Amino acid sequence: MSGLVSHCKSNEELQELVDVAKTYTKQGKVADYIPALKQARRDDLSVAISYPDGKGYCAGDVSDKLTLQSISKVLTLAMALLEKGEEHVFSYVGKEPTGDPFNSIAKLETNTPSKPLNPMINAGALTVTHMIVGKSVDERFSRILQFVRDMAQNQDIGVNEEIARSEYDSADLNRSLSYFLKQHGVINEDVEDLMELYTKQCAIEMDCKDLARIGCIFAMNGKDVMTEKQIIPEDIARICKTFMVTCGMYNASGEFAINVGIPAKSGVSGGILGAVPGKCGIGIYGAALDDKGNSIAGIKLLEMMAKKYSLSMFNT
Repeated sequence: MSGLVSHCKSNEELQELVDVAKTYTKQGKVADYIPALKQARRDDLSVAISYPDGKGYCAGDVSDKLTLQSISKVLTLAMALLEKGEEHVFSYVGKEPTGDPFNSIAKLETNTPSKPLNPMINAGALTVTHMIVGKSVDERFSRILQFVRDMAQNQDIGVNEEIARSEYDSADLNRSLSYFLKQHGVINEDVEDLMELYTKQCAIEMDCKDLARIGCIFAMNGKDVMTEKQIIPEDIARICKTFMVTCGMYNASGEFAINVGIPAKSGVSGGILGAVPGKCGIGIYGAALDDKGNSIAGIKLLEMMAKKYSLSMFNT
């Protein structure tokens, strides 16, 4: 393996990059439309790298926990594809990027049929979460949580109940999207059940090292190289990484592909999941967001790492 694997030598080397990127936190602000997320510290920044051989490096405030938020959309997509198959999933949700905000209802109103454009916007993610199999919200969430634990190789990962409740109580826009989807036959379950499941899914909590291990599974085409276990099929890993490239960084996905060039998914908690194909996983947490909803220092850090270690998948 080349690039980052052969060049990153120590935690101290990563810390130097973190120190530079951290200065950008002052230009961002913590998400405030979910009340519980306002408690995050704006100036914190952490990064972890996970390699297929089990080695890794980390720097910054690595003990900080983040909730997955929109990063969870990649994981539930993988689950839905496993359980329902590609044909079923994409009969209800599209594959195209959108120039609209991630929580917009506009395209649902103008598209015929009224199916979400992709699984990374909220309407698409709600549709995908609706597909998760189980007899109750608790059973379905337990299955999502176990899948996340297996991907991260950490059975201690749990949910932040305070943030889950805060999101549930402030989820009126997602309720509106869900009722619209239900009216048009895209979903058919009780909206409050879906809200409970979705907000719990978004509130699954981990640190950047866990996030990096998940990224490494995607980077290695769904395989845990250490155990030789194929956690998700190669085709599903490929689909998820493709959506991460085209839609993973909200409305900044195109710019991010040019400046960084790795499959990545962000969340409004300030987390970024990165999967460098064939090389490693990256987990970043920096709560200060830019105007697109991405970690402002996290993106800067990834830009520096991409240049220093030639991480872009578009490099020849």
